[in-house]
Amino acid sequence: MTTPDAVFDECAKYGIEPLVTLSHYETPLHLTNAYGGWKSRACIDPFVRYATTVMKHYLGKVKYYLTFNEINMMSHAPYMGGGLIDQSPQAKAQGAHNQFVASSLTVKAAHEISPEIRVGQMLAFGPTYPYTADPADDLLVMEREHDTLWYSDVQTGGYYPAYRLKEMERQGIELDMEEGDLELLATYPADFLSFSCYGGSTVTTHPEDAGVEGGNFVMGVKNPYLETNAWGWATDPYCLRLTLNKLYDRYRKPLWIVENGIGWSDVKEADGSVHDDYRIDYLRKNIQSMKDAIEIDGVDLMGYTMWGCVDLVSCGTGEMRKRYGFIYVDRDDEGKGTLERSRKDSFYWYKKVIETNGENLS
Repeated sequence: MTTPDAVFDECAKYGIEPLVTLSHYETPLHLTNAYGGWKSRACIDPFVRYATTVMKHYLGKVKYYLTFNEINMMSHAPYMGGGLIDQSPQAKAQGAHNQFVASSLTVKAAHEISPEIRVGQMLAFGPTYPYTADPADDLLVMEREHDTLWYSDVQTGGYYPAYRLKEMERQGIELDMEEGDLELLATYPADFLSFSCYGGSTVTTHPEDAGVEGGNFVMGVKNPYLETNAWGWATDPYCLRLTLNKLYDRYRKPLWIVENGIGWSDVKEADGSVHDDYRIDYLRKNIQSMKDAIEIDGVDLMGYTMWGCVDLVSCGTGEMRKRYGFIYVDRDDEGKGTLERSRKDSFYWYKKVIETNGENLS
């Protein structure tokens, strides 16, 4: 069995800098059964001990860490994101707060272990577009973005924004805070902000005029200016530039795109080839959008990792036929297939992109 140590050694051999997520939707079952998951502060110390152990063990091999994958999934999928059985607004707010505290304590521990270690936040985020020119649609855009950005305002910005405090007040939410929590969040915010972005969403106060679509637990209305796949995901040529600028302007910290891709029902030909020109088109436009943010707007972007290298079961829909990878895996939704792997056209295209550090997108 290949160990993480062996993987990191192999990465080092080829000059690959690893980025490690400490918790990717995997709250230990015991903590859920015994304490109700992250709504309890009892989850904080075990996480920090675990994170500290990992960072010490891989000292010199891993410099970049993320604490919680897509931390704002506490709002949309709280059992997956935080092991919450109680999914009330109170429990979700408390769960997020406890993860914020755990993250800040992890940043503190990382800086004490080595000045080279950097700990980032991971957020699921993309641009939100108004469907019409009605100012009410713009107001709805602001509210939808607030639903997500308060997570990064706390974890990366180091403070609870006023709009979130007012919302909790209206909902009757009172956080279980210990003395020093807010000072901790302000003193040890995330060193950088990473995010997943598959495309934007469109919202409106006039739903009767538009069709519903969406992905990754967030629904919106159909954007007439964008082409979509069978799951309603759009190929948006501007989403990364818009998102990078919004987040960089807000936090002035380095950014990292850690998920970006598109699911498609790829077809394997008799000769083993898979012609996924739609994925190449999607990635070409997204990488160009990223380059524009760097070269035109001056955004500080640390890196980009496409989701994902090899086909796997979709987290959002539980399907195997919704394929993301550069490599096709012979498996269907019923679990049948040989598991044989085949390189898609996008595999060879992306190999060229990597070799030229993104300069050749043809």
